[in-house]
Amino acid sequence: MGEKATIAIQDTYDEKYSWCYGCGRLNEQGLQIKTRWEGEKTKTTYLPRPEHMAIPGFVYGGLIASIIDCHGTASAAMALHRKNGFEPSEGPEPPRFVTASLNIDYVKPTPQDVPLTLIGTIEEIHPKKWRVITELFAQDTRCARGEVIAAVMPKTFMKSEN
Repeated sequence: MGEKATIAIQDTYDEKYSWCYGCGRLNEQGLQIKTRWEGEKTKTTYLPRPEHMAIPGFVYGGLIASIIDCHGTASAAMALHRKNGFEPSEGPEPPRFVTASLNIDYVKPTPQDVPLTLIGTIEEIHPKKWRVITELFAQDTRCARGEVIAAVMPKTFMKSEN
């Protein structure tokens, strides 16, 4: 079933919001993850770099937390934007979210040299808060599960430009 948009939500963020270490397209040292719709779920694929190692052959848990965190807030932004009638490449600038809560369960060791796939399931829990459950897979093995409570970014979050 053809999706209307395959663009990543992070590619639509205004430049002032594109510096995040996890998902900012303008942060050259960052992870630059990309989150897209896959039906009613969200998907991110990421290949860990050598510096993301915990011990030889395995990914550092902090990387896993970072990509689950950014995948969760991006998924919430996509869900609210869709609820408002738009896909990532349509309409006004998508809403931005910040992390209100992050909980990670590390299920199995995550291998270093394979692409990681994150699948998000989204649930609205309040007009300004969304819960995203993300499962992280290395090939067909579920290695982690995370829950992000994402809150709509308050307008006061960004410093005013004088």
